[in-house]
Amino acid sequence: MKQKRIIIIHGWEGSPEREWLPWIRKELEKRDFNVIIPEMPNPEEPRIKEWVNHISSIVEDSDENTYFIGHSIGCQAILRYLESLDNKKIGGIIFVAGFFKLTNLETEEEKEIAKPWLETPIDFDKVKKVTNKITAIFSDNDSFVPLEVNKKIFEEKLEAKIIIEQNKGHFNEDSGIFEIPVVLKILLDYIGE
Repeated sequence: MKQKRIIIIHGWEGSPEREWLPWIRKELEKRDFNVIIPEMPNPEEPRIKEWVNHISSIVEDSDENTYFIGHSIGCQAILRYLESLDNKKIGGIIFVAGFFKLTNLETEEEKEIAKPWLETPIDFDKVKKVTNKITAIFSDNDSFVPLEVNKKIFEEKLEAKIIIEQNKGHFNEDSGIFEIPVVLKILLDYIGE
């Protein structure tokens, strides 16, 4: 049986060694999955084209044994990569603190960096053709990702299953989050383990 490949895309100012990514890597490698957590280019100033191209070069060929997990802007990057796939299928996607609207960006520079991500349209129908296993996980107290508006878009545009966690903030180090058991559970459900 072909090995399952899990590709995890970190967030803005993130890295493969931060937040809950080392924990999930360890959990998945214990189960003999091929785990790829790339260092994304220029994480302080993420740009759509650079990030999508980087994902594309790492993934090379997506198939039904390929699964994606994204955190924050990493979710956006995955969506924009997936809409570029023609007639390909993947195993499934898990979005953690994904967004289409943001709040509490503190500086003009942050607003400028976020602007293309928030304003460049995504072809949701193309994304839905790639997989029907889509889950979006939110926290009820994420200061950057307003719950109702983002939840609604994931539900309506992507027909995503929604999970709302309590008091997890933006699922990052500042929120004290170094493990997200629900992500592991959903992925294992997708894979049938």
